[in-house]
Amino acid sequence: MSRSSTLRLWLRPGLLGLHAFAIASIAACVFMGLWQMGVYDSRQEHERADRQKVPVVALEGLWGPDEPFESRLNHRPVTVSGRFAPTSDQFWVSGKVQNGKSGFWLVAPFVVDGGSQALLVVRAWSAEAGALPKAPESVTDISAVLQPGEGARSPLDDNRVTGALRIPALINVLPYDLYSGFAISTTPATAEGMSLATPPLPDTSWTSGLRNLMYAFQWWVFGLFALFMWWRMSTESLEAARRR
Repeated sequence: MSRSSTLRLWLRPGLLGLHAFAIASIAACVFMGLWQMGVYDSRQEHERADRQKVPVVALEGLWGPDEPFESRLNHRPVTVSGRFAPTSDQFWVSGKVQNGKSGFWLVAPFVVDGGSQALLVVRAWSAEAGALPKAPESVTDISAVLQPGEGARSPLDDNRVTGALRIPALINVLPYDLYSGFAISTTPATAEGMSLATPPLPDTSWTSGLRNLMYAFQWWVFGLFALFMWWRMSTESLEAARRR
């Protein structure tokens, strides 16, 4: 049978209705799946926002230098009173991406009031790691977001640059009793002309809004089934027409 004859069979009035129904069904399934995926993403964003909307509290009484970093402390906004350590105690952490650019964190020990304990504070982000900027002596109160220490091993080199902010690796380098996590400053005065580092967004469980995610896949399975049924019914009708 010629190609034109085959095309006429596919476009018979009896099949045009089936084609239209299949297109409408598949389009509806794709749309509903995308809509459910949108709902899933929205629930993820709402959960992330809920985790960010927590009250700001003083570090004192919330967490001590000899206590482990617990999940309740992750991304927790706090206020800290104390003073920055001397400029020479600062260092850079490489490989920190901000606004699509790779750069460095400027980290300084912040000696907390009432003892010799120090919290490592990310003062700012810089595109280059040059001479260490002078520690801000006038800043005695800061706001910051707590973060767990990083796990990668990377020694502090002669230029005071390290590849990861790993607390155990820095205990023997800095003359302070360090907290087991660090903090990213949100106080502009700590940056002194540089850009404040952007705290990472809180992690959310992929199971939040899981029902909507499953509904999305379900709709797409329905769409594939509609495609299969259209193909099967169309080919059977075409074979019957050829035999006639």
